[in-house]
Amino acid sequence: MANFAKSSVPRFSAEVYQNEYLPEGGREVNAIVTVTATGGGTSGGLPLFAAGTDAGGLGAARGHGNPGAVRHAGVVIMVDCSGSMDYPPTKMRNARDATAAAIEAVRDGVAFAVVAGTHQAAEVYPGGGRLATADPTTRAQAKEALRKLSAGGGTAIGTWLRLTDRLLTDADVGIRHGILLTDGRNEHESPQDLRATLDACAGRFTCDARGVGTDWEVKEVTGIASALLGTADIVADPSGLAADFTRMMEAAMGKEVADVTLRLWTPQGAEVAFVKQVAPSVADLTGRRTDSGPRTGDYPTGSWGDESRDYHICVRVPAAEVGQEMLAARVSLVLPESGGATSQTLAQGLVRAVWTDDMAASTTINPQVAHYTGQAELAQVIQQGLEARKSGDADGATAKLGRAVQLASASGNEDTAKLLAKVVDVVDAATGTVRLKAKVTEADEMTLETRSTKTVRVKK
Repeated sequence: MANFAKSSVPRFSAEVYQNEYLPEGGREVNAIVTVTATGGGTSGGLPLFAAGTDAGGLGAARGHGNPGAVRHAGVVIMVDCSGSMDYPPTKMRNARDATAAAIEAVRDGVAFAVVAGTHQAAEVYPGGGRLATADPTTRAQAKEALRKLSAGGGTAIGTWLRLTDRLLTDADVGIRHGILLTDGRNEHESPQDLRATLDACAGRFTCDARGVGTDWEVKEVTGIASALLGTADIVADPSGLAADFTRMMEAAMGKEVADVTLRLWTPQGAEVAFVKQVAPSVADLTGRRTDSGPRTGDYPTGSWGDESRDYHICVRVPAAEVGQEMLAARVSLVLPESGGATSQTLAQGLVRAVWTDDMAASTTINPQVAHYTGQAELAQVIQQGLEARKSGDADGATAKLGRAVQLASASGNEDTAKLLAKVVDVVDAATGTVRLKAKVTEADEMTLETRSTKTVRVKK
């Protein structure tokens, strides 16, 4: 394990957990890499560091409450104002209250804006194609501007995201973040148009997405968050929006470093089978690789505050004889320098392969690898089980959701176990014996689907 840090800059570390022993001819190497960022330091809760603000890619902002604070971070709140937000009328009021609460959580010096989303996107505050700098005056003005929000029109989420991208890009901020609220399906643009927008916005800003009520499409909302490296969740009761928006904004305000990538080097003859984030949630990064050098690829991780995440890396290496060993992969956390020509290494870890004829050594599965393999399967079987249930395949749904109950119980994932218990009657958790419930509320089913990728860490 290696650490690299500057004074008052978040300290990154990378720890590798694996069983490096392979049987003769064995080729597959699995490892869990735990990446932790700590000790960045804040002033009054304001994130102090962002990519691209000095030669090292990390720049300090002046403190909270200082009118000259550096506008190094920007956030845009996108509020669904389509016609369905008027049913019931309290939904629009809750959305206005939630947006006001989020605005109150924006720290002094952070750039921000509010966008109203229908079949088109409109700037609510401050307008003029720009972001405002947060202080007591602008926060009050923004909350007053929310009175203009009213429901009417259709839903074209891609237009909201493109306007957010323009606002954040024109503001020239280092940490770029969006918060998106919708209550319905994206009916006024094609899935292809939304996909093109997500492809265009990926890597340009992160975005947390929330679905309110039960009339929205889970795969749309989770797909937006996944593409833009944010979180997704359901707020089934609109009265919970204010608390949820406050938590989201406070989390966004804690981000200190943007555009960190996981860089993977593999030797000649080796190939990367997959790279997945496995905690705090499952996200497959394999298809997001961009080549960054000979036998080297970068995988995006987005913005970081004081936090820890786990990644599962699987590499196929050339087969070798007993007694041989090799470096199977070098894992680095890197931050592009200004202009992107070079990068700063924040932390590094090594994945090894050693061939042995010791059967016990080569067949032992590392506990972290086993745990997260189970957590990834848990997310998959929940989604498969719910799909089977929707299609009327009761036997398939029972088998998949029973396996999910078994995995959740074995891994100690109590939150997921509780959500599963609202969809199935658990007869025996240890064996995965369950019965489908005759009646399941739409909110309970959507909550399970939306949160199916959330994981728990390995038991210590």
